[in-house]
Amino acid sequence: MQAKFSVQIDSFHKISKIQNAWSNEDYRALMSIMDFDDDVDAMEAAELREMCMMSLNDLEPADAAKAVLTHLFPELPKGKIEQISHDMIDDRSWEEYPDCLFHERFFSAYALLREAFNGIFAKPAGVELTMTVTAAHDEDMAIFDESLASSIVRLLASGQGDDALINRLYEDQIQGTQFPEAPGIVWRLKQIADTGLTRQFSLISSSFWMENFEQIDNFKAVSHADLDD
Repeated sequence: MQAKFSVQIDSFHKISKIQNAWSNEDYRALMSIMDFDDDVDAMEAAELREMCMMSLNDLEPADAAKAVLTHLFPELPKGKIEQISHDMIDDRSWEEYPDCLFHERFFSAYALLREAFNGIFAKPAGVELTMTVTAAHDEDMAIFDESLASSIVRLLASGQGDDALINRLYEDQIQGTQFPEAPGIVWRLKQIADTGLTRQFSLISSSFWMENFEQIDNFKAVSHADLDD
């Protein structure tokens, strides 16, 4: 059964990078992939990052992209990484790659490469938003405890028109009982407040899915949790 909610968009910001997406361990791994000879373990954080960016810039853009993708996507075969790395300057992989579960990592890859190459790569387009969700009954809030990402994606899809891209591409998952792609649509999702009938959430996503909310202050929506098979 669908639970009914009122949703208030508290804040909406366009972003082109995710804060703290890259750690010192990530930079060290990249330096290793690029065969950097100096002792990176002894470097301070600022120096480590600077040397990593300089090392990327010393490469051809496709080779730099290959190094970044090799680190971020260990599950992809080398041939696939080679192909994508040569297409990244013109493609928008954080939106276009067929598996949306890869989109957040592509977003961060573009952000890093764009900075290293002073804008050669496309500028990733994302959104950071917070919203307050209110229910009429306590039990309706249980869906967010059962399957948070799926319930939030269905809620946000319900707040957009039937012709919205998310509703056209994921109609079966939105209406159905399983939504395994949901974590690929809402990134860095967390609950930041709970006062019973009202909860506040924050998330990062691609503008590809959420740009409509720049023009929406509040809306009524329905959602439901995933169900066990």
